Amino acid sequence: MRLIFIALITCAVQPLWAERLLVAMDDTQRDHLKSYGLAFWTLERGIPVEWLLNYRGGAFLYDYHELIAIEAQIRGVSAVRVSEAQAAQIYAEVDGGNMEVVRLEQAPKIAVYTPPNKQPWDDAVTLALEYAQIDYEKIWDEDVLNGALDDYDWLHLHHEDFTGQYGKFYGSYGREAWYREQQSEYERMARRLGYAKVSDQKKAVVTKIYEYMASGGFLFAMCSATDTFDIALAALDVDICHQVFDNDPADGGAQAKLDYSRTVAFKDFILEPNPLVYEFSDIDTTPTDVRQIRSAEAEYFTLFEFSAKYDPVPTMLTQCHTNIVDGFLGQTTAFRKKLIKESVILLGQEDGTDNVKYIHGRAGKGTFTFYAGHDPEDHKHHVHDPPTNLALHPNSPGYRLILNNVLFPAAKKKERKT
Repeated sequence: MRLIFIALITCAVQPLWAERLLVAMDDTQRDHLKSYGLAFWTLERGIPVEWLLNYRGGAFLYDYHELIAIEAQIRGVSAVRVSEAQAAQIYAEVDGGNMEVVRLEQAPKIAVYTPPNKQPWDDAVTLALEYAQIDYEKIWDEDVLNGALDDYDWLHLHHEDFTGQYGKFYGSYGREAWYREQQSEYERMARRLGYAKVSDQKKAVVTKIYEYMASGGFLFAMCSATDTFDIALAALDVDICHQVFDNDPADGGAQAKLDYSRTVAFKDFILEPNPLVYEFSDIDTTPTDVRQIRSAEAEYFTLFEFSAKYDPVPTMLTQCHTNIVDGFLGQTTAFRKKLIKESVILLGQEDGTDNVKYIHGRAGKGTFTFYAGHDPEDHKHHVHDPPTNLALHPNSPGYRLILNNVLFPAAKKKERKT
């Protein structure tokens, strides 16, 4: 009986002659986010997927398999069966415009760096992965320090403070039970792992993550995990923590001792040493005056356009059904343009400002993408807010950018004829 079942499955996944299944990613798509999950589901079964950059919002094209069509229907993903002639027309259109075919061959193994006590409101990426039904594994400091990163292709950094200052929440939440519990837990972990202070442990973690990236890993970070990652790299030999965080004073002249040559994205930033100020440095552009905070629509940012044929990586990362995305705040809301290194590619920027929302760059053999803000569908976002229900936002442009990054490591640019 088992052999008959296997035979039926084998027959079911054999493609019909030259037919395709098109998952458009323009405004006709019912669920953009689950479309990424369908691509991963297919790759996990050893079936390649073609990503049509800039064609109908970054459509996916599959060899037609009945099981894929059924899975698309189950997930609520809009998919259309196309003939050999229709597929030829699609390829001709792609070849003649600012479009490209990228072949996805293997689902990357995904890790999310996230604390054991993560709260439901904490992380947009885990919400996106779970809604799209993309498998991932959780890792934390001890795993990183023990070499676990070698097992993964793609790493997301939870909204962590890598400087050892507990998110600079001291002024607002220093007396709250959850803050004190977190600090105590972090300090116990540091001692158990052999570090005198939490900041020392975080520096070791950042170093490991940098080495992972430099050796070919794909790194994605949001909110405060972006700027604090670089701040920690610049301060590897400097104590920048006020004594309320680590029971000893910061180094005198800490600012002058920063080493910007170690950072991947930012340069020349000025630290905020006051423990009562909810800010790490001048990299971030979050308004300090609540009267300056407008609506998500008013704080929109625009995605830049790239050449799909010659710049496929930034093109992949900006695939969307719109080039205008509603803004959203975070502890790190956007990056100050003048503090971004010249080697970094700007992917999205708030119109009429020097506030950059989305950047990408290389570090050694690997890459990093930093996406500012906390939750693309929660404009202001406060501690204790309920987690975003993505079933209410299946076509979120801001969340699509997250999932572009998750899919990016699976891509191989199609060889072009000379």
